[in-house]
Amino acid sequence: MAKICLCLTEKTLSQDVALLEKYRKYADLVELRVDCLEADERLLIRRFPEMVDLPVILTIRRERDGGQFTAGEGARITLFSKALAFAEADPRHNFAYVDMEEYLTVPSLEEVARTFGTRIIRSYHNIHGVDDNLVDLMRGLRHAGDELVKVAVMPHSLEEVVRVVKAARETMDMDKILLCMGNFGTPTRILAEPLGSHISYTTVKGMYAAGSGQLDPQELAEFYRFRDITAKTRIFGITGFPLTVTFSPAFFNTVFALEHTDAVYVPFPADAVQSFIALAEELGIAGASVTVPHKEGILPYLTQVSEGVQSIGACNTIVSSPRGWIGSNTDAPGFSDTLLQFIGKKTFKGKRITIIGAGGAARAVAAEVYRLHGKALILNRNALRARDVAAPYRFAWGPLDSQGIACMDKYGDIIIQTTSAGMEGHAAVDPLKLYAFSGKEVVMDLIYKPERTVCLQRAEAAGCRVLNGYAMLIRQAQLQYGHFMGREFPQHLMDRMRF
Repeated sequence: MAKICLCLTEKTLSQDVALLEKYRKYADLVELRVDCLEADERLLIRRFPEMVDLPVILTIRRERDGGQFTAGEGARITLFSKALAFAEADPRHNFAYVDMEEYLTVPSLEEVARTFGTRIIRSYHNIHGVDDNLVDLMRGLRHAGDELVKVAVMPHSLEEVVRVVKAARETMDMDKILLCMGNFGTPTRILAEPLGSHISYTTVKGMYAAGSGQLDPQELAEFYRFRDITAKTRIFGITGFPLTVTFSPAFFNTVFALEHTDAVYVPFPADAVQSFIALAEELGIAGASVTVPHKEGILPYLTQVSEGVQSIGACNTIVSSPRGWIGSNTDAPGFSDTLLQFIGKKTFKGKRITIIGAGGAARAVAAEVYRLHGKALILNRNALRARDVAAPYRFAWGPLDSQGIACMDKYGDIIIQTTSAGMEGHAAVDPLKLYAFSGKEVVMDLIYKPERTVCLQRAEAAGCRVLNGYAMLIRQAQLQYGHFMGREFPQHLMDRMRF
């Protein structure tokens, strides 16, 4: 089974030990990053395995490979020698592994390592991209047959991650560590076991990252239940871009844990829909949530869609089937169930509503307002897109400027903000800055982080009843669960869920 390695990057050995003690239950082994130690501390590394009583990887990473070691190669080899020399009969007091790059050939060191049971990790790092010939590279990397091959690359697109996953599939016969660095690489760190990768490296949040994109050990062990993932584990996930704020992994992984379902929910940042579909088919993903900007772009890849997707023209849920991908939209009922409960109504009959935005979420909201007998005004910075959303329902539409804002006087019972303006990272943005709230409006912002956007803060200060997107998010996720699992969401679990 794949193991969790905690990378220790403190300046002293005692600090490394103290950090390990806080996270010991999440680590199966540790990597001592000697290049991060102060110069005097590097002379004491021989005793470190005995200090921690866990398998230890000895690593001295040079700057060219993403490390901090700046002295010459002779000095680095001397440090390796001091760490591996005078090995003890008890293997627990020796380094379990030594990481030696593919270009480092020191027969005497390698002989000492093998003599005392220290396995060589033969590593290759490309911190600038992904090599074209990964399979050939991996098969040619070993200097000897007993070495554990490690390849770490930096993808700049999801398409490059697909190539890495294919290489992993083609080398399932090899003892290897294969991972992608950076934001695109997160799935390879979570799904190490299905990819045949022996180790997933982690770094404690807030500490110096030993590798770009490493997850926190507690997050990997508890949140993603890394140690329970096998080749049979069903894979679900969410795709979008850049996917920096998403609640869905917390929701679904918590549910799977509570009901003891052998499944994991993984974030898949995707700069192109086509790349996600290729990765989903390569990994055998069972289902996925689809978020901005792919809710409309996913449509050509679906072989079957629900009536909701047909009427809205946007999809936020896909499920794999023998016939291909089936698409549904849970944003729409998630929105209407939540807002109607908030205002204490069964329909929007008699309500005149302003919808801000013209993306997939706005389309879902407009469809539900129409289905439930409301009237609406669609406002968007690009007025033509607002027209496209409004046209099927003969709603009013206009630009999101002073002219469009003036029309809101006739559609002010409920205001629904569907854009990403005001989301974390752009928290100061208020798409309705030109509108003066009277205090009589019900205002809903589909954003849930921050809890109160600038827009909602102004509305609340004016006396409006306000609602963020959290409750809608929960409801649409519950509906997605139904599509993923083929059964209704177990509502009794909500009392046990903490996010």
